[in-house]
Amino acid sequence: MTQAILATLDSRSFVSPWFWLLLLLVWTLAGRRVLGVPGDVVHGARNPAAGMQDDPEAVLLLDWLSLCLPRWRMNPREGAVLLGVAAFVLSGLAVLGFGYGLEMAQALVLLILPFALLFLAEARLARRVAPLVAAAQAADIPVHQAAAEAARLMARHRSLVTLASVVVMALIAWRAAVWMVTHPFGY
Repeated sequence: MTQAILATLDSRSFVSPWFWLLLLLVWTLAGRRVLGVPGDVVHGARNPAAGMQDDPEAVLLLDWLSLCLPRWRMNPREGAVLLGVAAFVLSGLAVLGFGYGLEMAQALVLLILPFALLFLAEARLARRVAPLVAAAQAADIPVHQAAAEAARLMARHRSLVTLASVVVMALIAWRAAVWMVTHPFGY
C-alpha cells in the first residue's frame, strides 16, 4: 500500500499540461478579488467623485466589505488549529518532495506554499480594513475617506498579488526546467 501511495505522488506533474493549466487558473482567480470584493468595485472607490460626501461607489465598497469581512474573523483557537494543520501538510509534502525527490510533492509544495502566504497577507489586510469599515459605520470618519483608504490598501494588495504571481510562475518554471534536465526519463 505504501508503494502505491508513493507511486501516485511520483507522477509526472512538471511536464503535464494539466498542472500548468491549474497553475494558470488558480493565479488568475487569485488576482480577480481582494477579500472577496471584485476588482472593479475597488477601482471605482479608489478615486472618489469630487465634492460628493456619500459617493455611491464608496458606499458600494463599504457594503461589500461589511458582507465579506466577517468571513475573515478567526478566534485564536481556530487560527492555531489552521496553522498547525497547514504546517503539518506543507512540511510533510516538502520532506516527500525535496527530501525524497517526489515530483508531485514538489509541485504541490510550489503550488500550495504561495497561497498559504497569500492567505496570511489577506488575513492581515482584513484586520487593517475592518476598523475603517467600523469607523465609517459609526460615522467617526466620512464614508468617502474610509472607502478611499480601504481601496488604496486593497489596490496595493492586488498589485502585490500580481507581482507574486509573476515571481511564483517564474520560480515554478525554473524548478520544472531543473527537474526535467536532471530527470530526463521521469525518474
